[in-house]
This record gives sequence, C-alpha cells and structure tokens, in this order.
Amino acid sequence: MEKITFKTEWRALLIIIATIALSYWAYPQLPTTVASHWNFQGEVDGWMSKNFHSIFFPALLVVMYLGFLIMPYIDPQKERYAEFANVYRLMRDASLFILLGVFTVATFYNLSYSLNVSAIVAGLIGALMIIMGNYFGKIKRNWFIGIRTPWSLSSENVWNKTHRLGGRFFMVWGLGIAIAPWLDFRVAMIILLAGLAAIIIGINLYSFILYRQEKKK
Repeated sequence: MEKITFKTEWRALLIIIATIALSYWAYPQLPTTVASHWNFQGEVDGWMSKNFHSIFFPALLVVMYLGFLIMPYIDPQKERYAEFANVYRLMRDASLFILLGVFTVATFYNLSYSLNVSAIVAGLIGALMIIMGNYFGKIKRNWFIGIRTPWSLSSENVWNKTHRLGGRFFMVWGLGIAIAPWLDFRVAMIILLAGLAAIIIGINLYSFILYRQEKKK
C-alpha cells in the first residue's frame, strides 16, 4: 500500500470532520428522543436518544476509517493493495460520504425538516452500490474487499471475471434500490429480493463454473 499522507487522506478526514461538526451543531437543537429508523413507507418505526444519535454516527465513521487504514497491513496479500490504491481509497471515501449523507438526512428530519427519509436514504445506498459496482473490476485479489468466494480467491482469472460480472450486478441492483421507494411495495420487494438472489446465488455459481472450467484445461 502507498504511504499514508495528507494528500491520500484529506477527503476522508474532511468527511469525518463534517460529521463531527454537524453533530456538535445539531445536538442542542435535537429533541431528547429522535427517530432512528423508517419503514418502507417512510413511517418512523424506531427511536433512540439524541445522545446515542449524536455519538454513534461520528464514532462509526472514525471506526470505519481506521478499519480501512488497517486492512491493507493485516491482509496476507497486502502487496496487492498498491495495485488498486486509488480505487480502494475512492470506495472508502464514497462509503464514508454516504454515511455522512444518511446522518445528515436523519438529523435534519429530527430538526423538523420535511424529508422523505426512506427515499433519500435508498437513493444514497443505491448510489453507493453503483459506485462500488463501477470499480469492482479494478479490485485486485485480497482477503477483505470484493467478492471473496473460495473459487475467486483461488484464481486470479476467476477473481477478475467474477468481479466484472459482479460489478454489473451491483450497478443494476443499486439502481433498483434507488427507485424502490417510488414503486408499489410488492414490485419493489420483488426487484430487491431478485437482485439480492442474483448477487448471492448467481455470482457464486458463476465463480464456481469458471473455476471448474479453468481446472479442466
């Protein structure tokens, strides 16, 4: 992995600072109990204290950031991270930014702003899936990031082909997640479950078939 410098970390650090700043600014204005979860119809069905709300998200981003920093150094294939360092950091920063977006939406909803939280959060998660899928093909074989089936981890060729297909699946599923709140509930659930099944079953099966074909050569 490349050396850690301010140039490589400034985006992630800015996102974390923005999250902490938002939490600090909003805390005095939040009610004692805040909404923390919304169902598919956009109705609140979960609550938490404002203390937990204000601490949890900034802490989560810090823990995620540290996790992303540590992973390349404890992975048995640590030398591979240098081959996709820019993509690795982009995926890290995108994940942190989406979490900041979710925290921002939840915070402003609890400050009495009229927001369709379910639709916005679904859009954010869908965007993350699309971003991830777009760069899946550039991830090199490792033990932490990507589609880690027994067969993709055993072969560079299988890994690459699995991630190219998996990236397309993720992008389509991300689009499905983004539009789901605007569809009929049953149609949305069919799309989401079908996409999940395609990712879990389809990609694993594809990876297995590629591996078997490679072994027969």
